[in-house]
Formats: sequence, C-alpha cells, structure tokens
Amino acid sequence: MPEIQTQLRISSKVNQVFNQLVQEFCVKQGLEFLKLDNESTVKEQIELTLIPAPTFQEQERGEFYKNRLIELGLQNVKVDSVGNVSGLRPGSRKSPKLVVSAHLDTVFPEGTYIKPSQKDGKIYAPGIADDGRGLASILTLIRALDEAKINTIGDIEFVATVGEEGLGDLRGVKHLFDNRNDIDGFISIEPGSPERTTYLATGSHRYSVTYKGPGGHSFGDFGIPSAIHALGRAISHLSCLETPKEPKTTFTVGTVTGGTSVNTIAAKANMVIDLRSTSQQELLKLEEKVLTVIKKAAEEENERWKSEDIQVDIELVGDRPAGSQSADSIIVQSALAATKTLGFYPILDPPSSTDSNVPISLGIPAVTLGGGGAFGGVHTLEEYFDPNDAFYGVQKIFLTILGLVGVENVIDPLLKAGK
Repeated sequence: MPEIQTQLRISSKVNQVFNQLVQEFCVKQGLEFLKLDNESTVKEQIELTLIPAPTFQEQERGEFYKNRLIELGLQNVKVDSVGNVSGLRPGSRKSPKLVVSAHLDTVFPEGTYIKPSQKDGKIYAPGIADDGRGLASILTLIRALDEAKINTIGDIEFVATVGEEGLGDLRGVKHLFDNRNDIDGFISIEPGSPERTTYLATGSHRYSVTYKGPGGHSFGDFGIPSAIHALGRAISHLSCLETPKEPKTTFTVGTVTGGTSVNTIAAKANMVIDLRSTSQQELLKLEEKVLTVIKKAAEEENERWKSEDIQVDIELVGDRPAGSQSADSIIVQSALAATKTLGFYPILDPPSSTDSNVPISLGIPAVTLGGGGAFGGVHTLEEYFDPNDAFYGVQKIFLTILGLVGVENVIDPLLKAGK
C-alpha cells in the first residue's frame, strides 16, 4: 500500500507529547498492567464470546456487560433505548469527551454452536475476535487506568454498541450520535494489530428488491410476465455498470430468491444488492444508476409480454455513510505516534466499514484501532484468535486515549473540545 504510506505524518508536537507520556511513572504502570493482564483479558474475552449476541438480539450480552462496567466503577452506567451499554470515567475538566467503543453483536444467527477450543495456541470460536476482542479490550483498559491511578483531563465514555454487523446498519452508533453535540472524538476497537490505524470510512447502501407478478403454470399460462425473468433482466443490466477505481466504488447482487417450482411462472423474486464507495458522492451516483436499472427491468419484462402486471418494490435496508478525514487529523497522528512509541511501524489502513463511519461522516475525529492478537476466519465458524503478545494492541489504544484526553499534571489534551 505505498500510496497510503506516503501520507504518514506526525508533528513534532505530537511526538513530544507521546515521548513525554511514556516517561511518566503512572503511564509505565498502566502499560505494564496491560501486559500482565493479558491472560485475564483473554479469559474475559472467552466468557463474553460464550454469550450469544446475534444482531438485534444483544440483550443478554449487553446486560452482562452493563454489570461489568458497574463492577469496574464507571459512573452513569446505562442501557439506552436501542441497547447500547455505556459508562463514564470522568476527567478533571470534563472535556474534551472521547468515546471508546466496541460492538456487542456478532454475525452468527441464533442457535449457533459456540464452544471455544484451543489448538496450536489459538482459540477457536465464532465471534472470539470480532468483536469479543474489542469488548474485552475496553474492560482491561478501564482496569489499567484505575490500577495506575491515572487522572485524565477529559472525560472517557466507554460504549458497547448494538447493530454494527450486517443489516444492523450501525444502528447503535447512529443512535449514540443522535441529538448529541458533546462528543469530541471517537475510537472503535476491532480485532487487529497495533501497527494499523483505520481513518477512512467506506459507505454502503443496501437494497432489497422484489419483483411481483400474477404467476401461473409454465405451459398453461405461458405468455404472462415472470418475476424471475424481470429479476434476471435487472441483474444482467447491473453487471454491465461501470464504476470508478478511485475512489473505489463497488456493487454486487448478494442474494437471489424466488419461484415456487420448475413448472411455475414466478409470482415473486427478490435480490439484495450491496453498493459501496469511499466517496458519498460516488455512492449516490451509483445508487441512481442502480435504481434506474431496477425500474427499467420491470418495464422491459412487461413490454415483452404486452402487460403491466410486473411491479417492483424497492426497500433500502442498509445505509452506512461514507466519510474521510485528513491523515493530519490529531486523532490520526495520535494513533500513529502511539504505534511508533511502542516500537512498531505505523500503517494507515485502506477504508473500511466500522462504527467509526458515523462520526467520520459527521466531521468528528474518529479512528478504528486493533485490540491486538493475530486472528483469522472472521465471520466463519472457524474464527480464531491468537492471544500471544495481544497486549500490544491495548497498549497502543491506552496511549492514544491518554494523548487525546490528557493526563492531569502531565500533558494537556491533544483533542480539542467542540471539534
């Protein structure tokens, strides 16, 4: 990714702040605690993973998490109207306010068999990494701040969100930012290494498209339009669309269903379409083309059979905003400096879709950081997490947090209130 690496910039001021941070006794204590707490963090990660949390069914895991935040002494611990769990660790001056989050939900449906197993040092379980690691990272970060008796200047609000995955459509983080203007920065924790920082948001629009017709017998009623044929016309046209390589803009028909039997003219056919771009403008351009094609396919099927029977229902089922921010943003520089301070070479990742999409789209500084540890098989039943040296990820997040909200009598916050 050479084109991304040329964007790396850390100002002398930011470097100085992080060099000063790691010289402080309390910060050293916190970093050491995170290293020593690695085994306990992994045990907690497994415990969380064992509580099923399909998207839209996160209540049980959320209740468990609420109790853990209460036990850890956070203030104003609550579950909001959509299921987000949050708690506050107040700073001495209350601002800036930084939200540190991970998501409660997994992609696995109700009834998925979850029994963690270990092989060659890796832990295998659906959801163990995404986002079991993020949730466990928050808990060890809170313990580290308390064990090291660190008094921050700004507030830290820890949040476990719902609906991050799939058709959850970021509903938890969207609700978090509704009618609020007090959040100055945002960190989302996902599985990943300490080297990597994500600061660009891939937006997506997802549509469920259903063609409907009268249906009938394949022989006796031949000559009437078919919902499946209309769907096929739409897919054929969609496959010929062209999109820009930069900013990267993509589309796919993800699922297709419909029909009753081999000898039936289909009365109903459905497809679900995924549209993505790192540019909100290009995403909207692509959306317009796709919607035109969908409607045209119904018209063509009707015209073929001199009919008006085929109708099409178009439902927006996913809306994740795209967004970008400068690599010079103070939150990006802070994450890169924290990486460098720990002895790793910082890498800016390509755009992706995470809870950070929402604040980035609103112009609020945000990054997605890795909770450490190697992982693989995400979103499959063979998902695994390797806890070896996983503490480096949370150490990087720990330093990033402190740089942004400041430490009383040590450094002022790099993050500005009201930005």
